[in-house]
Amino acid sequence: MNGKIALVTGVSKSGQIGVAACQALAELGASLAISARNRANVEARAAELRSRGARVLALAADLSNEQEVDEAIDQTIREYGRIDILVNLAGGLTVYKPAVEHSLADWQHEMSNNLLSSFLCSRAAFIRMRDSGGGTIINFARAGLPQANMVAYNCAKAGIEALTRTFALEGRDVGIRVNAVAPGLVDTESNIAAMKPKDLKHWARRDDVAQAVAFLASDASAGVTGQVLAVTGGGI
Repeated sequence: MNGKIALVTGVSKSGQIGVAACQALAELGASLAISARNRANVEARAAELRSRGARVLALAADLSNEQEVDEAIDQTIREYGRIDILVNLAGGLTVYKPAVEHSLADWQHEMSNNLLSSFLCSRAAFIRMRDSGGGTIINFARAGLPQANMVAYNCAKAGIEALTRTFALEGRDVGIRVNAVAPGLVDTESNIAAMKPKDLKHWARRDDVAQAVAFLASDASAGVTGQVLAVTGGGI
């Protein structure tokens, strides 16, 4: 991956998948642009990654805002000259309650946070990749069957799979591969703090998820597009 440029979204807090994915890409030679809404958080993560030898551009952006997405992509290209890899990691579960208690605002927030942001980033990066001869987009879906009390999140992640396959179909003749990683329970610091598991033997490690990202971003997966790769550890 020497010389490749990777934009990774949703790199906000330590002990999460974002930092692990960035480190895996950097260790293979990629230069990084990372984004999060909070400027202090993304600057702190950039400093951590630089201390480990990575070349990093920090971007503060609300990725549900079309203008801010375009500016983040343009800043990346101004800094590095192009973008080769997009990892749509921004999002997450923020509304947990019965479906009938989801307000319209709850629904719109979860869709915006997870699905709209991935669409806007994919669309913006796709145009630049197409014009420069190709690239790779990696989305984040969700492993397993839908769970109760998270109808908006479930639907957003189902939408991610459709988004992935649609962009893959449209990218196959212009050198753009599009896939998704679908983690199960992952040993992020926030998950462990919230769920307090007795053991982690059936959880995926965040480094395993990061290696799946690295595989899909690299030429090792040159023949793979339109696929959803589940990373579930022992939680089959």
